[in-house]
Amino acid sequence: MKFSTYTKEFSYNIKLAYPVILGMLGHTLIGIVDNIMVGNLGSTELAAVSLGNSFIFIGMSIGIGFSTAITPIIAEADAEQDASKIRSVFHHGLLLCTLIGIALFIMIVLAKPIMYLMHQPDAVVALASPYIDWVAFSLIPVIIYQGYKQFADGLSKTKYSMYSIFMANVVHIFFNYVLIYGIWFFPKLGIIGAALGTVISRIMMVVFMHYLLKHNEELKIYFSKFSFNQIRKKILKQIINLGFPSAMQMLFEVTLFTAAIWLSGSIGKTSQAANQIALTLATTTFMFAMGLNVAAMIRVSNQKGLNDYKNLIIVARSIFLLAIILETIFAILFVALHQFLPHLFLNMDNSLQLVDNGEVIAIASQLLLVAAVFQISDGIQVVVLGALRGLQDVKIPMYITFVAYWLIGFPVSFYLGIYTELKATGIWIGLLAGLTAAALFLYIRFEKLTKKLVIENHTA
Repeated sequence: MKFSTYTKEFSYNIKLAYPVILGMLGHTLIGIVDNIMVGNLGSTELAAVSLGNSFIFIGMSIGIGFSTAITPIIAEADAEQDASKIRSVFHHGLLLCTLIGIALFIMIVLAKPIMYLMHQPDAVVALASPYIDWVAFSLIPVIIYQGYKQFADGLSKTKYSMYSIFMANVVHIFFNYVLIYGIWFFPKLGIIGAALGTVISRIMMVVFMHYLLKHNEELKIYFSKFSFNQIRKKILKQIINLGFPSAMQMLFEVTLFTAAIWLSGSIGKTSQAANQIALTLATTTFMFAMGLNVAAMIRVSNQKGLNDYKNLIIVARSIFLLAIILETIFAILFVALHQFLPHLFLNMDNSLQLVDNGEVIAIASQLLLVAAVFQISDGIQVVVLGALRGLQDVKIPMYITFVAYWLIGFPVSFYLGIYTELKATGIWIGLLAGLTAAALFLYIRFEKLTKKLVIENHTA
């Protein structure tokens, strides 16, 4: 197959992916703003936000992972031009997302006592506890928003989530600033101010998204005729059967990174703060791959709906190739700027924090060198996972991700981080091992499955 066969697909891939990428970066920006503003208060406060968010990320990964089931079903129905199926899946998906958001809020609040069993510094735990209560509540609007987002993505309308997140970020930056530092008549709340800023912005994100979609002429038909009498067990079961394994896939990956935060915390607060800085930067570049993950899910679902499996393979491989090119560029940037980037997250003028900040920068710069290498593995695994979700193949990938992250990645992280002099760098080498294994096994699964589908379709 000629190289140009794949590169000619790039423009449409980018057209679909770039609003998702910008929207994902907007999501990440909420975390970055928290880290920068809280980082100015001190490394203990930054470590507390890191620990608190590690709990929130677990809940969010379950909810977001589950919601991704909506996109491939709607994209396939869109290719089949089945408007009634699209409306039904949207309504059922939104109901499930609301229920999951409420359940996750309760689960995270009840899980708080785990912090006291994790050998985290006492000062960090004391600050993290009230922070978690507020940010856990924000999971309800986040998962409801995901129901809207996955619906719009399935119809290849990826710009609406981007607009909503941008508007939410304006709200977030304003409330963070005034509530963390106590500007004007607002009280000075420190990291609780950061939590409240996040809650307010995420509620507004849902409001913006609902307004934009409901007032679109093409989409108006999908906002009518909602009734609990129309809820069908069959459709709920279809979404759950796709959503549960997808949630587990995301959970296995996020909990591996969360374990890295906890392991770093057990080494010391400077390692934990350095881990948070490197993780924030790696997450930012990962959003580009996540945008391509959505493009893969949409385009593969469309081709599945059209029964065109040969073109499906070309489309998917073009997205894989684009991800490799992008992540290689980021890897080079991480290597070139590994000593400069950590400075952006710390207040270097604070003489009381000088020793701590020096340690944080030294550790974070080493972590970024490892992150540079795993950019490529991470990019490949997530776009292949998107293609497999587009094929509605989720159970085998669920097992693959468990093996890669928890039977390969975590043991390496634990051993190198706790029992060798590598410490935080060793933890990240484990992350690299897990991501590389996932990328390899998932790609083998995709190749095997698509070849089988082409043969079956040809003989049918």
